[in-house]
Amino acid sequence: MPAILEHSNFTVSDPDATAAWMCEIFGWHVRWSGAAISGGYTVHVGSDDSYLALYRPADPADAKGSSYTTVGGLNHIALIVDDLDASEQAVKDAGFTPMNHGDYEPGRRFYFHDNDRIEFELVQYEAA
Repeated sequence: MPAILEHSNFTVSDPDATAAWMCEIFGWHVRWSGAAISGGYTVHVGSDDSYLALYRPADPADAKGSSYTTVGGLNHIALIVDDLDASEQAVKDAGFTPMNHGDYEPGRRFYFHDNDRIEFELVQYEAA
């Protein structure tokens, strides 16, 4: 049986604010929030089956360099959406700028960066 991704955990500056825009754009909900490792704070946001853990350490450090040139860097998070055009409008409404639009097999896509410079890819697969 293949593995199924249950969650991913990454560091953000404001877990509550990040969770709020994710709920708005992606239709997710907050599953849990509370104290985390080393005096930090975490919000779990997603669906009933999977989620993103948004962690803020007690004493955050500024990011340095590009994730694409840093070993162990998070390059982007890709999400499948049913309606790419509606999702793009939601991204714009949230104050983010869509970029790098592509239309190639197996579907259309675009990218955007959030306030923490985390890159997201939204893709809509073509119907078979």
